[in-house]
Amino acid sequence: MREKELRIALVCYGGVSLAVYMHGVTKEVFKIAAASQKHRDREPQPDGTEGAYYRLLSAIEKYGNTRLRVVPDILSGASAGGMNAIFLGQALLTGRSLDPLTHLWLQCADSDVLLAPEARPGHKFSKIWAQPLVEWTLRRPGNAVSRTVAPETRAEVRAKLSRLMRSRWFAPPFSGPGFSRLIDDALVAMQAQPAGRPLIPAGHPIDLFVTTTDFRGYRAPLQVHSPADASEAEHRLPIAFRAHGGDEVLADRPELVLAARATASFPGAFPPLQLEEIDELADERGIGWPDRDKFLRRVMPHHVHAGDLDSVALIDGAVLVGAPFAEAIRALENRPATREVDRRFVYIDPHPDFRMAETTTDNRPIGFFSAIFGALSSIPREQPIRDDIERIARHSAEAIRARNIVDALRPEVEATIDKLLGRTLFLDRPNRERLGKWRKKAQQEAAEKAGYAFHSYAQAKYAQILDHISHLVRRAIDSEPPKRVDIVTSLTRFLDGQGLATLSAQGGGANEQAISFFRTHDIGFRIRRLRLLARRLAPGDIGGELNPEDREVARDAIYKALAMYTRLEQAESLGPDFPAIAESILEDPEAVLSVIAERRDLAKTDPQVDALLAEGLAPLPREQRRKLLLAYLGFPFYDLATLPLLGARGMDEFDPVKVDRISPEDASAIRKGGAVDTLRGIEFYNFGAFFSRAYRENDYLWGRLHGAERLIDITASTLGSEGPVPIGEINAIKREAFLGVLAEEREAGHLNRHLISRIEHEIIETLG
Repeated sequence: MREKELRIALVCYGGVSLAVYMHGVTKEVFKIAAASQKHRDREPQPDGTEGAYYRLLSAIEKYGNTRLRVVPDILSGASAGGMNAIFLGQALLTGRSLDPLTHLWLQCADSDVLLAPEARPGHKFSKIWAQPLVEWTLRRPGNAVSRTVAPETRAEVRAKLSRLMRSRWFAPPFSGPGFSRLIDDALVAMQAQPAGRPLIPAGHPIDLFVTTTDFRGYRAPLQVHSPADASEAEHRLPIAFRAHGGDEVLADRPELVLAARATASFPGAFPPLQLEEIDELADERGIGWPDRDKFLRRVMPHHVHAGDLDSVALIDGAVLVGAPFAEAIRALENRPATREVDRRFVYIDPHPDFRMAETTTDNRPIGFFSAIFGALSSIPREQPIRDDIERIARHSAEAIRARNIVDALRPEVEATIDKLLGRTLFLDRPNRERLGKWRKKAQQEAAEKAGYAFHSYAQAKYAQILDHISHLVRRAIDSEPPKRVDIVTSLTRFLDGQGLATLSAQGGGANEQAISFFRTHDIGFRIRRLRLLARRLAPGDIGGELNPEDREVARDAIYKALAMYTRLEQAESLGPDFPAIAESILEDPEAVLSVIAERRDLAKTDPQVDALLAEGLAPLPREQRRKLLLAYLGFPFYDLATLPLLGARGMDEFDPVKVDRISPEDASAIRKGGAVDTLRGIEFYNFGAFFSRAYRENDYLWGRLHGAERLIDITASTLGSEGPVPIGEINAIKREAFLGVLAEEREAGHLNRHLISRIEHEIIETLG
């Protein structure tokens, strides 16, 4: 049975009150991950939407002969979308449900609840002098409420807007400390639930990124020729968290509250977040924050260095980065894989046509205030994601380009290896000793035949190893780590003294010092070689010539071998004392390199990998075994051609990365009208749900329904044309998922029963 992972990098937009819709989607992401784990462990099929996803995974196994696991392991969010990402990350890591966040959104994401106590109108006569102005604003012909709010809820929206407009002026009406308490309440409620099983594989990383905006900013140096001290103001301040499957929490509670409060602090509505607010919350509630200084050094190193933490003011992350793809894209590099991976970027865009509609349907001249407010807020928050999508496309194109190069080189490489080792050797079963000997001989031959090209290849390998070590050291150091350029300079200075200033031997290939260095530290080469071997086992390649049982034995051996190297690639594998050792990288690089070499001990791991591969390839038919051995032994030739040109990404684990969107426009199984026909929070310029509980209930429910539909489509598409699940079965699974959502919400009692019954009737009429 083919083993495969669907890995999801989820990007949650800033969407003002449409964050309630996004929460519904993230709940389904959690549900499909939970169903996937139950399916993998062969537990009985659960109820509700989990049961529908379980049925889908069973159908994929039946029709595609593929055992699929769904792993959402990269999460990124801006504004209230950042809040959703934080809670989803905590839920995936601990297995605890997202119901406390549902309560927070439905009960507390209301303008009346969020108003600061000191800002509330004390009685109905508050600002009595302003009452005529308020009434005129809310009822004048063509006003925003009349234009953008449904007739049945205009009275409720006007009443809440009246209270909001008669609250304090010239200061944010909503309470910052109150918002922080609400976030902390939800985290406490989540922690109080019975612990579930983690939905992230043991040891596998989960990365979370939320964007914030540093209002005052800091001076960031520029690398220009002159002047030497050039700098610019930087206001983007992403907050990153990394944990691993098996960890109890993503981070300390105050850190999660800080990140959620900061990223969702809509300008003008909430006061900017200052550290004092989180410190006071921690004292008020008796929350321990032992790693406070370490967290601040990691997240705000410039402010720590400048000693101005007390003046830091953080506002909504969507002011500058409304669609936070960049950090998630960077997290793609060097992720471990123990089986075949289908990587997807999935972004949630609740109202993709909103920006176009706002800019193309209004032909009125742009006024003075419209131009100012658009430049300061609307345009930066709603920047298109085209650049990010194109960046992902370039990443995928490079993988395809590398594959084409390898395909073109294959006949010549196989002929060279045949000539070098003699075809008769391949007719026998390989063992550890033979494979190790053949591997070294082929590597030396490739280096010698490369001629002048070897120097650029060796330099690319050398630079990549130094970059990897600098990344390893920076991730390990708890306090403010040295700059990457300083680490590389220190390593280069030491290694040049050891004879590595020139990597190539005079007669061709590498000199003795370079050979020793590469054998000791070039873990990237070993990983790239195994990834190439794994790709050749795909059904469209050699894997299609094998029976499924033999193919899976070989695939299992390859991914076990790959896991041995990827585990050693992580800083955690170097021991708990490595962070302290890494701090000496600038003063004593030799000591750090010696510890890395000794604790990784690649010379010991390589024969173990050879033994695994020899055993895994032994059952294969002779011709297919020979092809795979030629790919493994010929890899140095392929690497020589692709590494200087494309870098390590050309042989990355992910192959082409696919991008999928979840929005009302893409989910038409129940209604076909998109956001306009399903969502209510789009009213009043996407603020509508903050003024009506009914709107929040509606949007949350449609978020779950649309999330279920799109996740079923995305998951089913992992098979491609390889035995796809019949469309009739997909539709039946969607119907089961939709009715499962409604059954769960009816039992939970969160939502108006008439809303549930109305949509249930619509589902039955539409889908049977």
